[in-house]
Amino acid sequence: MTSQPTTVSVGYETLRDFIQSALASQGLPEGDAFKVASLMAEADMQGSDGHGVIRLPQYIKRIRAGGINKHPQIRVVHERPGSAVVDGDNGMGHLVVSQAVDLAIEKARHCGVAWVSTRMSNHAGPASLYSRMPLQHDMLGLYFAVGNANHLPPWGGTDMLLSTNPISAAIPGAQEAPVVLDMATTVAAYGKVKAKAKRGEQMPVGWMIDRQGQPLTDPNRAGEGFLLPIGDYKGYGLALIVGLLAGTLGGGAMGRDVVDFNADHVSTTNTGQAILVIDLSAFGDPAVFKQAVDKLVGDIRNSERLPGVDRIWLPGEQSHLRRERYEVQGIPIAPGLLTELDALARELNITPLLQESPA
Repeated sequence: MTSQPTTVSVGYETLRDFIQSALASQGLPEGDAFKVASLMAEADMQGSDGHGVIRLPQYIKRIRAGGINKHPQIRVVHERPGSAVVDGDNGMGHLVVSQAVDLAIEKARHCGVAWVSTRMSNHAGPASLYSRMPLQHDMLGLYFAVGNANHLPPWGGTDMLLSTNPISAAIPGAQEAPVVLDMATTVAAYGKVKAKAKRGEQMPVGWMIDRQGQPLTDPNRAGEGFLLPIGDYKGYGLALIVGLLAGTLGGGAMGRDVVDFNADHVSTTNTGQAILVIDLSAFGDPAVFKQAVDKLVGDIRNSERLPGVDRIWLPGEQSHLRRERYEVQGIPIAPGLLTELDALARELNITPLLQESPA
């Protein structure tokens, strides 16, 4: 009787270094490879496992096929004191959005509020990576993006003209962990569907339906149906507005122009994202604001619960606790994903993630 493969855990630096080696092996400059790898490993560290190392094989395919520019000239093409549009020159999305966030933070220091859009970008991982970046500057961040494949039809239709179009907000507290909302405008992000498939798990009823309107629970059949919006027609409306703000406003792709990067590794995606940064000091004393956040968090957490409810969670709390746990225990890697990463390491002639993978 053969033993079943088990989930293994790896440290953040081990995972980051593996990703960096893979990207650098394909010609990304070392500094760029390190930046992207750091953000991808951070995604896994916070439990966003649909957007971390699971995406590496797909990124490598696009790089090798010429679908991503390895040496982009990321530049500002429109600018005012409190706004800008950054053209990513088809570079890795993590690089493009990071530069946009840095620019928005700098502008917010002078203007109080700053909005920076991207165009000609690519998939950049989970939204909360970027909404959280202003926190260390006594600022809060709101992030919007057009998803990299259309998985959502307009309400009542079957033509997939919209994507998961995520939104994230990160708001600092004083002693409490920041309140961090990171959500797709669909019931589940497509990355979660991919993660379910890698783990050999079924999707819950309510994530997807087929083209006859029946529940679809096998993630390996996801191409036969589409994701459902949150809140029915309200989620459809929200997905549309987020896409217009993150994509159309800055010149990024929307609707039929969105390229399915899951199936097409060559075409330029022209992904659009947007970051809004607010300097707390423009509205008063940051310390007073953060203390007020703490008070509200405490009121919510300690409020009366329904029978059978052990704890009321704030947005981002579980990711915060997961990050603390993974720092000690390591980041879990599913057996199917580890097998795929081992095969990728052999193909790229780099050191595998684990020197000896478990049987």
